[in-house]
Amino acid sequence: MQHPYTNQLIHESSPYLLQHAHNPVNWYPWDEEALQKAKEEDKPILVSIGYAACHWCHVMERESFEDEATASLMNEYFINIKIDREERPDLDHIYMDAVQAMTGSGGWPLNVFLTPETKPFFGGTYFPPERAFNRSSWKEVLLGVYKGYREKKEEILSQAENLTQHLLTSNAFGLQSPGSTGNEVFFSDDQLATIAANLLNNADTTLGGFGKAPKFPQSFSIQYLLRHYHFTKDETALTQALLSLDKMIEGGIYDQLGGGFARYSTDNEWLAPHFEKMLYDNALLVSVMAEAYQLTAKPQYARAIRQTIAFIEREMMSEDNGFFSALDADSEGIEGKFYTWQKQEIMEVLGADAALFAAFYDVSDEGNWEHTNILRIQQPLTAFAQEKGIPVSELEEILLISAQKLLDRRAKRIRPLLDDKILLGWNALMNTAYAKAYAAFGDTAYREKAVQNMQFLEAKFMGTAGHWFHTYKNNQARIPAFLDDYAYLVQAYIHLQEITGTGDYLLKAKALTEWVIENFVEVDTGFFFYTHQQQTDVIVRKKEVYDGAVPSGNAVMVHNLLYLSIVFDQRQWAEHCRDLLGSLGKAIVKHPGSFGLWAMALQSVTKGMLEIAITGQRARDFLCPVLHRYIPNKIIQAEETNSHFFPLLAGKNIPDGGATAFYLCKNYACLAPFLSVETLLANV
Repeated sequence: MQHPYTNQLIHESSPYLLQHAHNPVNWYPWDEEALQKAKEEDKPILVSIGYAACHWCHVMERESFEDEATASLMNEYFINIKIDREERPDLDHIYMDAVQAMTGSGGWPLNVFLTPETKPFFGGTYFPPERAFNRSSWKEVLLGVYKGYREKKEEILSQAENLTQHLLTSNAFGLQSPGSTGNEVFFSDDQLATIAANLLNNADTTLGGFGKAPKFPQSFSIQYLLRHYHFTKDETALTQALLSLDKMIEGGIYDQLGGGFARYSTDNEWLAPHFEKMLYDNALLVSVMAEAYQLTAKPQYARAIRQTIAFIEREMMSEDNGFFSALDADSEGIEGKFYTWQKQEIMEVLGADAALFAAFYDVSDEGNWEHTNILRIQQPLTAFAQEKGIPVSELEEILLISAQKLLDRRAKRIRPLLDDKILLGWNALMNTAYAKAYAAFGDTAYREKAVQNMQFLEAKFMGTAGHWFHTYKNNQARIPAFLDDYAYLVQAYIHLQEITGTGDYLLKAKALTEWVIENFVEVDTGFFFYTHQQQTDVIVRKKEVYDGAVPSGNAVMVHNLLYLSIVFDQRQWAEHCRDLLGSLGKAIVKHPGSFGLWAMALQSVTKGMLEIAITGQRARDFLCPVLHRYIPNKIIQAEETNSHFFPLLAGKNIPDGGATAFYLCKNYACLAPFLSVETLLANV
């Protein structure tokens, strides 16, 4: 196909950048050529950041970036750079902070104007082609910025310098030096109870979740409440956690036919999502649903986990066991078209069963969302069956057969775009999700997939001398890995050791952790920078501490350090954890919705870690029943021939008369060995 325009993005591999490769805008990727050109021509840089599954990114492209007149202005006055936020989250974090500082809000598409030295001075998110929504038009913005840069250049440069200094200063927001006066965290049950209370104060006790629309899954908050119930038997915490999961699983945010979760709900009821499906959301939700299933054995969690993993393997997995990044919200230029239904089409496909299916999934002639229908469940299956006067088993069979018929029909539609780049960190999160699913069910297929995926990551992403890469596509790994990549990878190694009993995974986790400390840590505070110390193309080395849509790399490293400090008897790593928790203590307790993973680390330190060692020739055979039990604060190791590497296994002999021994330890002190797994679990 011939295109009238082709720009520098044509050489990129990111689906998002390639979407813009034939815009009339003379886009560049973020590279030395573009940055040097801005300096030579003394032009401000327009950086536009988005991602392939972003609905409003597509809208702005259609309205402005494909318009020749708009593109002419951009090409004449600016050096235009397109960034995929998933490829360069480091740049996205910096310039998102800048726009939030300037405007009080952020989001994608993110459009920010920089000096030729890459310092930000103006920005925003979506701008319409004509003035609307209380926003200036994109052309007005372009002309205003150009005029300002030409006529008030010194003022703009000064503003950019001040904003950059603000970014540097705010990089330490909320962080106090370890042990600072008035900021000590007392690792106590009272603190943990206050965290739970603060989460519950923001809870929607009717519709589940936390806060008002737009509603995000907030899996870390749910996970904390599940664990809080485990430790305290606080029924309020359990009720809210399960209500949140149930309402999401029943809602439109969950794909009732194909499995898998969209990114967030635009309403309080979980009905209407932005329909993009992200790998990381599904990984995190599988992980928390696995914990809910271990705790409750409720079949809806098992079903949702299995359906979601089946969706991932069907639609988001490469032939060589890597996981793709995302599915778009749009198809045929319309958001949600692939996933929504007219009642008439359901009648055509299902015939005699259509009325029952439509009633159960809230399908009507007029539609439940913008004149079409998003499938959702409003009544429990048993109550609905009783109301309709049919056996539950018969209803289940009708719904299952009907869903498959509709899934087959849907497969004939034009599919949303697949963002087929493979990201190290998100794959590691999915790897951990598989490990947790295996722990919940004992399904060996999940364990094998986790092992195969790690083999893929090691083959494709690993560089030399400890370096890994962040993204992979077209048989090429690119961009040095970031803190999140390494933190999630260490976490995945830890979980792989638990489900396989293979100690080599722990040795790899330890080596990576040492490398991260050497190359990412800020010596003065102990926190970890987002970027490697040798990276030079960012104006600020940020320290990300908030748990957002994905967990903070710093928070994950705290969990990793705590676990590995016990496994390898590295007590300075345990102190490192306590120092970081102390530095963020007040913020964790006061704002646990933004520090959920940190709160769980505080939970683990306060409650202490249970150390379980299984020794003997059949040691690995007993991993499954121990993993199945919900013990969120545990370390588990099975006997290894190289046990001299692992203090927890050293000297753990098998008593006379036993083929296998089970040791339960805490704080480096062990009980007498048990001779059966049942006795061990009775004492946990």
